Amino acid sequence: MYRELTETDRTTYNRLVNHPLQSWEWGEFREKTGVKVVRVGLFDKGNLTDGFQLTFHQIPFTNYSVGYFPKGKLPTTEMIAALKEVGQKHNAIFIKLEPNVILASPEGTRPESDSKDSGVSANWRIPRMTNLIRSSKEIFTKYTFYIDLTKSEEELIKSFESKTRYNIRLAQKHGVTIQEENTKEAFDRYLELTQETTKRQGFYAHSDKYHRLMWKHLNHQLTADSSQLTAHLFTARYQGKILATWILFLFNNVLYYPYGASSQEHKNVMASNLMMWEAIRWGKSYGARTFDLWGTPGPDPKPTDDYYGFHKFKLGYHPQLVEFIGTYDLILKQPQYVIFQIVDKFRWILLGLKAKLV
Repeated sequence: MYRELTETDRTTYNRLVNHPLQSWEWGEFREKTGVKVVRVGLFDKGNLTDGFQLTFHQIPFTNYSVGYFPKGKLPTTEMIAALKEVGQKHNAIFIKLEPNVILASPEGTRPESDSKDSGVSANWRIPRMTNLIRSSKEIFTKYTFYIDLTKSEEELIKSFESKTRYNIRLAQKHGVTIQEENTKEAFDRYLELTQETTKRQGFYAHSDKYHRLMWKHLNHQLTADSSQLTAHLFTARYQGKILATWILFLFNNVLYYPYGASSQEHKNVMASNLMMWEAIRWGKSYGARTFDLWGTPGPDPKPTDDYYGFHKFKLGYHPQLVEFIGTYDLILKQPQYVIFQIVDKFRWILLGLKAKLV
């Protein structure tokens, strides 16, 4: 049976889930941003055997909410029934699900190092009579890249594109240094570069307040328990100046690259190329078996895509392209859902214009 979880379930829960956005620590951070976080567990004879976490977001000027269930496991009829019950309790119009489940693809796409099998499925079908439909809008990208960190450093660097290997050596020759710097100075520079990068690329990003709260709640010292989500700030310095900053997550022996930003200054020293290589080496040293690069537009994005440059950069490290099963909406209130879709479409158009004009 499913029931809501308490703090006493924390450690066991974290060991059962398979993505940072499902971690207990991420939920604590999201609570501080003002959203409602609900954790539900499946119990068998009193033992927690599975669980999931979702957030509820209040719709302004209404008594309705929208649920978001990111990076969970393969939806089952029982899970959907539990979601409906929780959603009704929070007067949700619908719950958006983005399972961390890989669509079946050519052999070798999924790294053997991924110890958290999220249910690879070639023929998954939406359970009948569930009001679950494919969504017209995704929050989290349907694609990502994996790098298998169980390979040796020699094997990895040999697999990189020749231009990428050249750029790594060039950065080293210029004296670029990479280090973990969990300091106020480095974090303030991270915020500066994030604003600079998003303005340059013309896409929407979270506020400084969001990033500060995230850093406050996830910047923990590493412990022997790899099931605790931790965030780590890395800098690339040239002649003493920080040119690039990345925040990396480590969770259940998987390394993640969710946030990164860089300056246009001294682009010729290729600081970001060396940053990626040192991130790989750091992850290996702390037992990470897979490096999830957190997203890509897809197998063949157009050069006009806002994220094309990031895709091309990541591609140089010979990652494996992974496609997930996609985004779904669990509809709980049909009339309100139709109205919400219309309003939300115009909202995102306005946000896109704002990002390009600011």
